[in-house]
Amino acid sequence: MIHNILQEEIRVPGTLPDTCLETYLLEITPKFLVQERPLILVCPGGGYRYTSEREAEIVAMQFNAMGYHAAVLWYSCAPAEFPTALLEISKAVAYLRANADKWCIDPERIAVLGFSAGGHLAASHSVFWNTEWFAQIRKQNGVELSNEEIRPDGLILAYPVISSGEFAHMDSFVALLGAERSEDPAWLTRMSLEKQDLRDVPPVFMWHTTYDDSVPIENSLYFATGLMKARKPVEYHVFPGDMHGLSLADWRTRSEVRSFDTSAAAWIDLAHTWLEAWKIH
Repeated sequence: MIHNILQEEIRVPGTLPDTCLETYLLEITPKFLVQERPLILVCPGGGYRYTSEREAEIVAMQFNAMGYHAAVLWYSCAPAEFPTALLEISKAVAYLRANADKWCIDPERIAVLGFSAGGHLAASHSVFWNTEWFAQIRKQNGVELSNEEIRPDGLILAYPVISSGEFAHMDSFVALLGAERSEDPAWLTRMSLEKQDLRDVPPVFMWHTTYDDSVPIENSLYFATGLMKARKPVEYHVFPGDMHGLSLADWRTRSEVRSFDTSAAAWIDLAHTWLEAWKIH
């Protein structure tokens, strides 16, 4: 395995000291007929206040076991504010694509996976990557990358923060935008992803629990509805229960506050099935 911890490669104005891109890249023997492998870039949750270890390496390892490359983005959280993390994920995707030949990454199959607030980050990247608005933000911050360099090819979302409206997880938006901008209706509307133009969003796999006690299911429901209106490919699973932050949803990621196995543990196998179909198209 090629295990790198990359910091300077994803640094942007406002990046915090501990921010890094951690890679879990398979070493592909020449004896394998298939050399290039898809890569899953994992964005842990944490309300834009921290990045959760429970939604990081252990998740990446599941995708390694499927035969895919993986990486974890330990992005900047509060006190860093928008657009720092969004610029970091863009640089991470571009860097991985630029090194596709060296690491046997399929440059047309780079998917981003986000949990909770990390889901908002991953979804923001998938919503805004091809917009002139975000191109201007990159230019203003000295991030000279083209839209195609930062392009996501797939999006996987686990109980994502999406909406800043009635069902918002407002603490995430306060951490993302800061106290002043989080009270600005224009900024809140811009960060409410279900309200954006979704025509350039890549194929989506998404799941949530019915009565999520932290990020209401309406977040993913609204996003799924918007994707369907835009005629975008989306696979959406709803599992019973009220627990948030489940990660793998079984004994492997239990914690003191997330201690129950649930049927949501099926999501990783369902995502594998979805990825296999996405991989060959």
